[in-house]
Amino acid sequence: MIQTDILIIGAGPTGLFAVFEAGLLQLKCHLIDALPQPGGQLAELYPKKPIFDIPGYPEVLAGDLVNNLMEQIKQFQPGFTLAETAETIEKLEDGTFIVTTNKGTKHHAKAVAIAGGLGTFEPRKPAIENISFYEEKGVEYFVKDPELFRDKDIVIAGGGDSALDWSIFLSNVAKSVTLVHRRNEFRGALDSVEKVQELKKLGKINLITPAEVVAINGKDHVESIVLENDGIQQTVETDYFIPLFGLTPKLGAIANWGLEIEKNAIKVNNALDYQTNIEGIYYAIGDVNIYPGKLKLILCGFHEATLMCQSVYNRINPGKKYVLKYTTVSGVDGFDGTRKEAEKAVVKAIE
Repeated sequence: MIQTDILIIGAGPTGLFAVFEAGLLQLKCHLIDALPQPGGQLAELYPKKPIFDIPGYPEVLAGDLVNNLMEQIKQFQPGFTLAETAETIEKLEDGTFIVTTNKGTKHHAKAVAIAGGLGTFEPRKPAIENISFYEEKGVEYFVKDPELFRDKDIVIAGGGDSALDWSIFLSNVAKSVTLVHRRNEFRGALDSVEKVQELKKLGKINLITPAEVVAINGKDHVESIVLENDGIQQTVETDYFIPLFGLTPKLGAIANWGLEIEKNAIKVNNALDYQTNIEGIYYAIGDVNIYPGKLKLILCGFHEATLMCQSVYNRINPGKKYVLKYTTVSGVDGFDGTRKEAEKAVVKAIE
């Protein structure tokens, strides 16, 4: 049983920043996310795309923003349950909660915050008749552990950042990497496209375009895939097939928790602390919530996370007064014993 003060469902930017705000209040956080790494859609869908509306950053790459948030919260030592989804929630008599994931991992928390962005991400699967049979038998929709592909033949399909980036990375891990895309043009970061072109010339990536994977062969595990272009087919032997066609957001099991849902989002009380219709639980922050005037912006999620953490503190510590201080004045005390504070003013006469 994982114990925590605040259980945050969703490790996107809003969920990550909530860890920092909770840490300032000396509240411990644990995060659950369906993706194999923190960052939400910023890390999975467009890590190399620039974001222009983060205060203080005229321009910041999505992946760099995630890295900065992870560095910012490191001192508060959050825990992570990754590649799992929150399935059930139980409210105990003492007002605390037990949340269980699809893999049976149990979490005991004093408060639950839902920061699930647009919802649980599910991979977009290619229309191949028998693909479900080969899932986890050679078909992988995420690269959770690159070592799985060590010295193996792999085929990656897709034309975006994920397909390009993983082709580049795995070219130094796998025995062979074949990248397949239905167009000659790729929609990804220019440096990634140029890097794939370079690796193709060096013989480290086999690039096949335009083409689509139309069939998978193998008795108990993927043994080969069939490519088609203009009615002409060819078979490519491979140990793994990794289709990277993006993700589809769904609210998932949370939709069955008795929450008030509107337009596939969770209604909250934005006049106070972003609680849902079920008292005490669950605060919903970021893109997963909806209220009059809602704007789905990262900076709005940061604001919602801040107010949510203040409310949780008051709920966990009834009657205990907390005086908000600027970090510039009060500094930041990490759970790891670190202390960050502004340099003290020097009193000295000028002669």
